[in-house]
Amino acid sequence: MMLRLICYFTVSLALLSCETSAPTFDSQNAFKYLIEQCNFGPRNPGSKGHNNTKNYILNTTRAFADSVIVQEFSFKSALEKKSHQGYNIIARFNPLNETQILIGAHWDTRPFADRDSNKENINKPIIGANDGASGVAILLELSRILAEHKPKIGVNLVFFDAEDSGVSDQNESYCKGSIFFAKNLPVTNIKEAIILDMVGDKQLSLPIERNSLNFNPSLVRQLWDRAKKLNLKAFKGVVGLSIYDDHVPLYQYANIPSIDIIDFRYPNSFKNYWHTVDDIPENCSPESLGQVGILMVDYIFNRKFYSP
Repeated sequence: MMLRLICYFTVSLALLSCETSAPTFDSQNAFKYLIEQCNFGPRNPGSKGHNNTKNYILNTTRAFADSVIVQEFSFKSALEKKSHQGYNIIARFNPLNETQILIGAHWDTRPFADRDSNKENINKPIIGANDGASGVAILLELSRILAEHKPKIGVNLVFFDAEDSGVSDQNESYCKGSIFFAKNLPVTNIKEAIILDMVGDKQLSLPIERNSLNFNPSLVRQLWDRAKKLNLKAFKGVVGLSIYDDHVPLYQYANIPSIDIIDFRYPNSFKNYWHTVDDIPENCSPESLGQVGILMVDYIFNRKFYSP
């Protein structure tokens, strides 16, 4: 009996070791990246904050990545009715590997707080702590981790620009950066893509985005199953709304099976901070970033759970 218990204990430790072989995601460090972005102020294209944030992302990723690509493009903002330069930034890790994945987030912010309940605020640009900075914060923390722990696959962390300058009745007035990326791929052999958007909400709730279920059902199932096993309670096993986000152009124009991890309601069904001046760091949390970041680290390093 004692031998059997010892053997069982040894096997259990081995299994536990396999389950926890991924590096640690530092949620506090990720939140620091969120704060640093917000300290630049609004980051809508054409603004001083946008230029400073571009340099910040470039400096940070160049310190960590094997290579960094800048993809410059011109676009017209349907919301502002003016033209801007946009910049997609691609941080590459293990770029020669045959298997390449993409994890992306948009780094620009909304030019106007057009959903603010106070009419005095609707022409003000937003800080975008959740809608913009949260996904980028996770990507920057992943950059730090990948510099210290080389992945066995190729990882492309893509910072999309010009996602949030659109108008509600024209889908493709949004996501200008990912549309340009998908039509002018700077990276080949991308197996699949994950977009992170609005993932810092203190009351984080992540149902399955409906387009994602159509574009890559196997990855959706694997991620939400793993989230449950890792006790990441923000991930809800229910299907929510269809969202036009950066995953849609990747699928439509580049045929990349893509999904979107997004909190539809910020902060909840009774109150709205989305596209308002209340989208600030105080309404986000390190714990929420950690929920998503831990799963992304698992996705990169525990590949046996994510086989095709």
